[in-house]
Amino acid sequence: QVQLVESGGGLVQAGGSLRLSCAVSGRTFRTYAMGWFRQAPGKGREFVATITWSTGNAAYANSVKGRFTISRDNAKNALYLQMNNLKPEDTAVYYCAAGSFLSVLESAYDYWGQGTQVTVSS
Repeated sequence: QVQLVESGGGLVQAGGSLRLSCAVSGRTFRTYAMGWFRQAPGKGREFVATITWSTGNAAYANSVKGRFTISRDNAKNALYLQMNNLKPEDTAVYYCAAGSFLSVLESAYDYWGQGTQVTVSS
């Protein structure tokens, strides 16, 4: 089992920044890739970014490319999402996820955190 706990969400004005963190515990040797997804009110969960533990290879959704940066700290078993130039349409619950391979698909991830709310005001 892998446990994921997100933190760092909050309320920010458009153009501002936030840094989300995800603490990873449990049988972390089973995880190969980590991802961030988000779910806005009334919408389905969508891919944001993903990264591999070993090489740091990353991929981003077009909507956040150039504004968000995913990173990981292998020693601390932690995942981060630096979000800059936030827009009201970034408002959502953000979820950390762990899976066995790099993917933009929700179904590829086996473990999920409880989510952290990000609200961007205009």
